[in-house]
Amino acid sequence: MSDRAHMQRALEIAATGVGRTGENPSVGCVLVRDDVVLGEARTADGGRPHAEEQAIEGAGEVRGATAYVTLEPCAKRSNGTASCTDRLIAAGIARVVIAARDPHPFAAGVGCERLQAAGVRVEFGVLEEEARAQNADFFSIWDKP
Repeated sequence: MSDRAHMQRALEIAATGVGRTGENPSVGCVLVRDDVVLGEARTADGGRPHAEEQAIEGAGEVRGATAYVTLEPCAKRSNGTASCTDRLIAAGIARVVIAARDPHPFAAGVGCERLQAAGVRVEFGVLEEEARAQNADFFSIWDKP
C-alpha cells in the first residue's frame, strides 16, 4: 500500500473522534512495517490518551516501523507525561509521515526537530488538506497569519 493509502486509513480512524476529543484535535495514527499494519488508534474521547500513545501500546514491537499521523506529534504534554515525540523515539519508529503540521505551542515543529535529531525520517503533506479540513476548528484557533 502507498503512503496515501495508509494516511487515508489514519484519517478514517480520526474521523470517528471528531467532536469527541475536547479541546484536542482528533488525530489518527497507523503503524506499519513491511506493509503490515501493526497498530492503529485515534485520540481518545476527552483528548487523552493521544493516538500515537495508544497505537504504540496496542501494537507490541514497532521498531523500524513507519508511523502515519494526521497531525504532527506533540513535543510536550500539559500533564507532564511523555510526549508523543518521545514515545515514537523510544519505540524505535524509523519514519514518521505527517499529514499536517501542528501550530499548537506544544508541537509547532519542535517534535519533528527532535525526531530528526534522533535519526527518524520525517515527511509532511500527505493528504494535508483533508487533515486540516477534518480539524478545521482546531486550526482556526491555533493558525497564526
